[in-house]
Amino acid sequence: MSIQRKPTEAAIEAELSEDAQVAHYLKEQPDFFERHSELLAHLILPHDTGGTAISLVERQTAIMRNRNEKLDKKLRELIKVARTNQELSDKTHNLTVALMRADTVHQAFQVIEASLREDFGSERAALVLFMNPQASPEIVSNNFMRRIAHDDPTLKAFSTFLDGAKPRCGQIRDAQREFLFGPDTSEVGSAALLPLANNPSLGMLAIGNHNAHHFHPAMSTDFLLRLAQSVTAALQRFRHQLI
Repeated sequence: MSIQRKPTEAAIEAELSEDAQVAHYLKEQPDFFERHSELLAHLILPHDTGGTAISLVERQTAIMRNRNEKLDKKLRELIKVARTNQELSDKTHNLTVALMRADTVHQAFQVIEASLREDFGSERAALVLFMNPQASPEIVSNNFMRRIAHDDPTLKAFSTFLDGAKPRCGQIRDAQREFLFGPDTSEVGSAALLPLANNPSLGMLAIGNHNAHHFHPAMSTDFLLRLAQSVTAALQRFRHQLI
């Protein structure tokens, strides 16, 4: 009758040391199994989803398949973003061209409103112009465009935004929403505010959406900035009417 002895600590340490050496060697020789492919058939690894053992080749195949699926998903996401950016770029270009063709400030107003509604799918939009009360009485406020004096107390609700002179996205306060879109617009959950001119001395453009997360503070504002620049450049052609 033989007696099985427990491995000594020295033997365990020696075995662990050998494992570390083998692991280090394989790490330094990534083409080892390519040079000794006959060994692959004799190597087995536990499967991630169970206790069944699979060959190293099967394991590597599964890993590569998983990586390919992740890369394919990432590629589809990048293609989707690229297409969206291209569409927005094309629409902004079309708006710019249409504004260049506008002969009057009223035509420019119509182009801006139609483009925001038809091309950019805005549910609510407002163009606010800072104008002297005595200037151009033929420019009358309507549901889309409203004129207001630059020092009007109502604009205090936008003081932080106006001082920053940068596009801002997210949820807006009740006073801001009512000023921009009217008293019966509680369905506007989020909005993008765009300054017109650097100060902004010309006014501001607001785009509203019912989704509270459609416009959010973390979103990129590059596209909105280009949109604001196109509108600003077009309206400055008629600045003599807007002061």
